[in-house]
Amino acid sequence: MENVQYATWAELFKIHARSHMVLHGIILSSTSLAVSDHDTKLWSTLDVVVLQWIYATMSHDLLHTILELDATSMEAWNRLRDIFQDNKNSWAITLEQELSHTNMEDFPNAFAYCQRLKELSDQLKNVGAPISNNCLVPQIVAGLTEAYNGVATLIRQSDPLPQFYPTRSMIMLEEAGLAKKVATSVNAAMMAQNYDSPPHSRSSNPNRHATGGKKGHNHNNNGRNSGGRGGAKNGSGGGHNGGRHDG
Repeated sequence: MENVQYATWAELFKIHARSHMVLHGIILSSTSLAVSDHDTKLWSTLDVVVLQWIYATMSHDLLHTILELDATSMEAWNRLRDIFQDNKNSWAITLEQELSHTNMEDFPNAFAYCQRLKELSDQLKNVGAPISNNCLVPQIVAGLTEAYNGVATLIRQSDPLPQFYPTRSMIMLEEAGLAKKVATSVNAAMMAQNYDSPPHSRSSNPNRHATGGKKGHNHNNNGRNSGGRGGAKNGSGGGHNGGRHDG
């Protein structure tokens, strides 16, 4: 009952029924063929098919509201129409209040915001209270956030005011530009933070340890070599002295 957009549904349903040449079964006009001109059994079958289409394309709460035993497709169609088109003045007041209190901050993006206002405008038209473009566009601009002041001023100063779709395009382009600026600012802030942060402590150079170890190894080898030379020298001396003693 709250979410169904009757006018959109009715228009699409009429197109579908016209394509199957059964529109006259739910909407009689001066050019419609009288039901009595058709074979009774054939039309009885077609009427049930159209009734199934109606029941299958509505929400459960509406189905329980209009469902009656042995109803024809025309009776179901008229009953559904009366639900949405009765009390037009009350519907118009409710929709106008919602339109005037719709703000962009309540929506995830500019497209969703503009689309909601367009839907409310269409619903007002369906209940016999259409609003002009010169009322719709200023209402869209009035609900924008402060970040959109630039494009809001541009739209207000346009003469004549742009239609709905150009207005929506201008707002969406502004949204894309704002998003790009935010992304650029974030990247610049991250780069500045990385530049200003203290450098990481440097780890000790492993080559220094390797060099020190190599030097120590060489030192030990040198000591060993010196000791060896000393021992050899002492041995030579001992042999020499022994030779002299024997002589």
